[in-house]
Amino acid sequence: MRYALYFTPAASDELAHAAARWLGRDAFSGATVTQPTVPGFAPAALAALTADPRRYGFHATLKAPFALAEGRTEAELVAELARFSGETAAFDIPEVVVGRLGSFFALVPGADCEPLQAFAGEVVRRFDRFRAPLSSADIARRKPDELSSEERQNLVQWGYPYVFDTFRFHMTLTGRVPEADTPAMEQALARHFADFDGQPLSITGLALFCEPSRGADFTVHSLFSLGGTANRKIA
Repeated sequence: MRYALYFTPAASDELAHAAARWLGRDAFSGATVTQPTVPGFAPAALAALTADPRRYGFHATLKAPFALAEGRTEAELVAELARFSGETAAFDIPEVVVGRLGSFFALVPGADCEPLQAFAGEVVRRFDRFRAPLSSADIARRKPDELSSEERQNLVQWGYPYVFDTFRFHMTLTGRVPEADTPAMEQALARHFADFDGQPLSITGLALFCEPSRGADFTVHSLFSLGGTANRKIA
């Protein structure tokens, strides 16, 4: 069993519904969802291009997947999440946009957002004591030779290369998209997420996702509301 701390909208949120349709799976229920018809992409091609984010569920990584440290329990993790969420105020990202990060697409902030960076950093620090150290195989999977020195240090110390100064909030919508397909994909995403592109995104919760076994789909275990209201919502 691995756990991860992610941001995701509530199950009832329209963005969550739109993302589940796009990715083909609802991370709350685990149910398969019929993907839209997308010009320029056969159904099998769209399914392949969204396979990676579909497995993880619609989310933004705050603390990357981890096994529990020796002596720690799921109940302790859940209790600490409830405490942390109760102490932490909700906030808004002023604008999110459909953006391209290298060869994949994601919803990303339109500009720097200091409260978001502070929130993400505190999640990393607060919950690191629950994380078992990475195995040598886990480190190798991150291709440390391709990381900067800061990213390699983050990987060893915090279990993920992209934290603190290297953190960039993103809600992944595709895997790697071939260059030739990029314009069509960009247009398809702009159409599908038109109601959210260029709009604020409220960060009102912190989600605990779980992966029952390596390679299995991640699902929402619990969603904790920030600010101390309805702190725990079992998915």
